[in-house]
Amino acid sequence: MNKVAEQFTSANKAGIETLQTVANTSLTGLANLTLLNLNTARAVLEDGAANAKALLAVKDVQGLLALQKSLAQPTVEKAIAYSRSVYEIVSQSSTGLTQVVEEQVSEVNKNVNSAIEKALKNAPAGSEVAVTAVKSAIAAANSAYSNISKVAKQATEMAEANVAAANAATVKLVKKAA
Repeated sequence: MNKVAEQFTSANKAGIETLQTVANTSLTGLANLTLLNLNTARAVLEDGAANAKALLAVKDVQGLLALQKSLAQPTVEKAIAYSRSVYEIVSQSSTGLTQVVEEQVSEVNKNVNSAIEKALKNAPAGSEVAVTAVKSAIAAANSAYSNISKVAKQATEMAEANVAAANAATVKLVKKAA
């Protein structure tokens, strides 16, 4: 009975540690996004004031066109840098949370396999077929999870490549237009 209580306590402790890791990862991502947004808001305010001063200094239509042209590219580049930073923060948080999930799945698999092995040792004669079926089902589930995880990682890598390509294309387009 004492061993069961120890296992229960250990499982609860592990669960609390996992929840703490998930909370810390999420809060770190949120803090990074908040800091990015505050810095971006500050920069937009400063840029807006500088642009307003430059606009007030314009004397003619030619000056206005030149000012508009000079402001377009830096604005797009800053927007792209902001979107890249947001993506990196979200990606880092997602990677951290994925790692926690993978560790939990691995631990559950280890515990289930251990329980099956113990059950097999104590199982009555003739139950080997049932135990083998359960093992097979668990192996199939693990294989499916592994495949889903690989596909998700590939999708993430593809999304990262697409974001980078879109950012590069946008910068080229703005430079060409300017």
